[in-house]
Amino acid sequence: MGDVSTDLYAVTVLGHDRPGIIAATTGALGELGLNIEDSTMTLLRGHFAMMLLCRGEADGAAVEAALAPLAAGGDLDVAVRPVRDEVKLAPVGSKWVLTVHGGDRAGIVSAVVAQVAAVGGNITDLTTRLAGDLYLLVAELDLPAGVDAKQVEADIRAAAERVGVTATLREVEADEL
Repeated sequence: MGDVSTDLYAVTVLGHDRPGIIAATTGALGELGLNIEDSTMTLLRGHFAMMLLCRGEADGAAVEAALAPLAAGGDLDVAVRPVRDEVKLAPVGSKWVLTVHGGDRAGIVSAVVAQVAAVGGNITDLTTRLAGDLYLLVAELDLPAGVDAKQVEADIRAAAERVGVTATLREVEADEL
């Protein structure tokens, strides 16, 4: 891994949702000449959550100052930090989608993702939703080359069964990427 880059920043914005958060955030970053390279945003029960990776010549203090008005009302938290550029992971053997559903209870996520971690797999996207008493988890993951995917699936299914939910694992076809 290289040194912490001085031109790549992770910006997180969290808090009560309201119209215009994305426009204000990206507008302030654009005025500083920062390019948004990766981003994700979601609403979690009326709470806004966004993370951006942006690159440019502005220093961290200037980025924080430009985004400070977003947090001025007290309903949003904004954080800026420099991040390492392009952390290299082990080569990917195959890409998979994990789906878990069942009655809600504590420990579902940790039970199933522990099986992925145990074989050196990497979760690249994770979404969970609670609808009444039904809990749904969908994750995209990479498994290292040489891993027995059928055994990983069996281990995930067994872990899911222990917490009272069901799980499926399917390989992503090349044309889905």
